[in-house]
Amino acid sequence: MHFPLHPETPQDGVTLEELFAGRDVDMDGMHNRMKGLMDEEGLPYNRRSHTYNSRLAQELGIWADAQDGGDDIHDALFKAYFVDGKNIGDVEVLVELAAANGLEPKAARDVLENRTHKDQVDENWSRSREYGVTGVPTYVAGGQGVVGAQPYEALSQLMDAAEAKVRAE
Repeated sequence: MHFPLHPETPQDGVTLEELFAGRDVDMDGMHNRMKGLMDEEGLPYNRRSHTYNSRLAQELGIWADAQDGGDDIHDALFKAYFVDGKNIGDVEVLVELAAANGLEPKAARDVLENRTHKDQVDENWSRSREYGVTGVPTYVAGGQGVVGAQPYEALSQLMDAAEAKVRAE
């Protein structure tokens, strides 16, 4: 499900200093915590200077999910944003990512320019508000949820509380 973390962010993005202005945020501490969590999981993560509006990336992701090999776009979007600091709200950046990940660039451009998956993202955003989602990632099961990067044990406890069954592969 998609969530509007900062839907007011303009297409060109804002600096993190602007985003957190007036709040007592330890930028270095926040980065170091996330970097440590990512390192533990073997995931790449770099210091970012900006935040960008992810709305178009979400629309592209929904479209890509229905394409052969489209799952790869999600990792590419993660890397573009959290590692390379790219503006994932920019149509040209998104079309390049789609093409680099085996998706038809003309079709990707059509999706983005004509907003063919806007309604699906709107539905996701509405559902996230109904669930009370306030941050990403959020994990919901059995009417309960946990917000933020969580250790395996926290997710396991959530699944146990929801009486989730293990699926055979």
